[in-house]
Amino acid sequence: MMQSAEIRQHFLDFFKSKGHQIVPSAPIVIKNDPTLLFTNAGMNQFKEYFLGNKPAPYSRVADTQKCLRVSGKHNDLEEVGVDTYHHTMFEMLGNWSFGKATGEPKPYFKKEAIAWSWELLTDIYKIPVEDLYVTVFEGDVSEDLPRDDESLNFWKEHVPEGRIIFGNKKDNFWEMGDTGPCGPCTEIHVDCRGEEEKKLVPGKDLVNNDHPQVIEIWNVVFIQYNRKKDGSLELLPAKHVDTGMGFERLVRVLQNKKSNYDTDIFTGTIAEIEKISGKKYDYSGTKEAVAFRVIADHIRAIAFPITDGQLPSNTGAGYVIRRILRRAVRYYFSYLDVREPLLYKLVPAIAAQFRNVFPELDKQKDFVAKVIHEEENNFLRTLDSGLKRLDALIADKKNIDGKTAFELYDTYGFPIDLTNLIASENKLAIDLVGFEKEMQQQKNRSRAAAVVDTEDWIVLNEDTRKNFVGYEILKSNSKVSKYRKTKSKGKETFQVVLDTTPFYAESGGQVGDTGVLAFGEEEIPVINTKKENELILHFTEKLPANIDSEVVAKVDADRRKKTAVHHSATHLMHAALRKVLGTHVQQKGSLVNEEYLRFDFSHFAKMTKEEIEKVESIVNEKIRANIPVVIKQMPKEEAIKTGAMALFGEKYGDVVRVVIMDPEYSIELCGGTHVANTGELGIFKIINETAIGAGLRRIEAFGGIAAEDFINKKLEELGAVKEQLKNPKDTLKALESLLSEKEKLNKEVNYLESQILHTVNEQISKNAVLINGVNFVGEIVSVSNADALKKLASLLKDNVKNFVTVLAADIDGKANVVIAIDEDIVASKKLDAAKIIKEHVAPLIKGGGGGQKTLASAGGQDASKLGEVIEQVKSLL
Repeated sequence: MMQSAEIRQHFLDFFKSKGHQIVPSAPIVIKNDPTLLFTNAGMNQFKEYFLGNKPAPYSRVADTQKCLRVSGKHNDLEEVGVDTYHHTMFEMLGNWSFGKATGEPKPYFKKEAIAWSWELLTDIYKIPVEDLYVTVFEGDVSEDLPRDDESLNFWKEHVPEGRIIFGNKKDNFWEMGDTGPCGPCTEIHVDCRGEEEKKLVPGKDLVNNDHPQVIEIWNVVFIQYNRKKDGSLELLPAKHVDTGMGFERLVRVLQNKKSNYDTDIFTGTIAEIEKISGKKYDYSGTKEAVAFRVIADHIRAIAFPITDGQLPSNTGAGYVIRRILRRAVRYYFSYLDVREPLLYKLVPAIAAQFRNVFPELDKQKDFVAKVIHEEENNFLRTLDSGLKRLDALIADKKNIDGKTAFELYDTYGFPIDLTNLIASENKLAIDLVGFEKEMQQQKNRSRAAAVVDTEDWIVLNEDTRKNFVGYEILKSNSKVSKYRKTKSKGKETFQVVLDTTPFYAESGGQVGDTGVLAFGEEEIPVINTKKENELILHFTEKLPANIDSEVVAKVDADRRKKTAVHHSATHLMHAALRKVLGTHVQQKGSLVNEEYLRFDFSHFAKMTKEEIEKVESIVNEKIRANIPVVIKQMPKEEAIKTGAMALFGEKYGDVVRVVIMDPEYSIELCGGTHVANTGELGIFKIINETAIGAGLRRIEAFGGIAAEDFINKKLEELGAVKEQLKNPKDTLKALESLLSEKEKLNKEVNYLESQILHTVNEQISKNAVLINGVNFVGEIVSVSNADALKKLASLLKDNVKNFVTVLAADIDGKANVVIAIDEDIVASKKLDAAKIIKEHVAPLIKGGGGGQKTLASAGGQDASKLGEVIEQVKSLL
């Protein structure tokens, strides 16, 4: 039986023999494309070539691409683990031809794409012809799209006509999204059923009918149209081939398995889960078996994005990773009876499995495991809190309304089926209709917040050069190539593309430039600059009166210079951190702007004061040395050999930009803007160092004028302190003396207050009133703080038995109330101090509070109601 690694290699070797350049997988986390969070298809990294934003450097290419599909159009999350062929993270084997590419070998289209796909499947992989079916686009009258007879005729050269099936627009017309490149596709399906089943129903009848054993394995797309915003189609200037074959499905077919999870891609992970959980995977549809599949799938979808720089969080792509992780935790918590972190233990096995194809995980496995471990721990604590919340509901014997069920789902991570299971075990019902209503409302809110209405491009100039000249100059003459209008949350903005621009687009942590576009006398402010699929977009709030005229693009030079200072400082600091802390330090994120720099890095301990000072000292030493900042273009492989640092999760071309600040000190691949010499930084100062997650630290720092301003501000503060201390010779000694005196006075105050409280206690304990067998004490007293009020309530316990005490005080114009109840009274009279505070006291004083059954307190705005509070509690007796 062919192993998965061999199957992958055969694919790459086959297309290499057909003149294809074999390229590495792009990061699974998408950058510079606002339409996607993750790479969800092999073609994503080539999108700019299909859109015509950039000429392709080669005519033919093939790869295996890490993909993730959990949100948006390709949403497979809830199917994963339940069936045997959906996945979150998967590998997409693909080959491409770019129609406008020049040189040798020439691009190809339908004839070669069809012939080669058939040759690979039948001659190399030896899949029996009688198990294969192909589909061809039948055309669409509503869109005036003809039947794809060209593909049909090419297929007839390889396949009996009885195995060719016509498919509709849904199945056989591929679209990148609501707008963009698209075209007809031809799919190859394989019938994996046993011989007896094949005799009963022909495989042809089951193609595209969701049969788990008659599945599509390869989609060959012929990109020849562009979908516009109004829904119309236009022919592209060049035709492209874009194919995708799901690696997991292909391996399943070639290893003759009924489930993707039975292949060697997953069996090793499942064996690890068996070892950790002490349970056996039984291949069935039970919840326990589903849990095994969910975990085996999800660990890949968690580990690879973290490797590529996307940490779990509460927003965007980070929230998707957190959702996947929590779904996996819920499954092992609920169905494998595992109550401690499990996922992080699988990272070494996954890293070893993919070492030769995606080596970046193996290089960072300790860091990735630590991040996952902390996320699991945090969520397990949340689940425990949710169980306590559920226990309280069960104790009250109340059915669970939709809002509460949704709170358990949204806040505590409880899936509705788990809540339903626990509720039914305790003979309680759940309002499932109400739950679905709450769920839909949340989806609507999320959708509304994310909607950006983008119109079609208005093209003025077909020149596709769109040169960036901002490394050399900050002002250039240009023309508008195209522009479009966008609307988000009711606000309109415009995105303008120039044929030549000095504006740096937000990238690599560095903010986008601002400045102006001058159309004659009219100046249009540029509020931001971003990159989208290799296009540099200048964001403006209006358009000029004459957009066809010549434009002078002027970058805000002062802001750019200050930003460059912080970017160069980041490189110097990164190298210093690796010298001081060790070479395990890797950049995990950054923000570089004109105000400060923020740098996230991998390190497992808080930096000491000495380590921070050492890093600062090294950086400032390099600044004083006034080292020339040398920037070179060179092939990526050559750059790596020179020791240049490449960041995990970044996509680099074959030729890279290398920033050197002393070849023996700092060499990094970087597309950002920098100073000419390190001396331009002036001075460097770290202002903060904190933890932001497991194994992750964050430094915030200033360079240049920002550092100077910070130091001057601190000196001013020190001067003001010295002035308050009457300008002593030794400021620190004077401050220590002042604090010592303050501590002594505090002790005296506390002693006097204690004496007063004992006196007040003796007085008010004599005022206890017997009501229905309860000694009630209700007094408005004069104390300096809320703690004193609680101390007084505690002292009263020694003098009064079977008590209910209400003490109230006006402290600096605010109402403060403490209720204390004897434990025997709590039991015999069913009284609850916390409940009384919440239901009777807090509303009266316009505040809030809580506590235990025997002692609770509240604070509020209305001190005039303190007398009413005492009477209110008294009336309850």
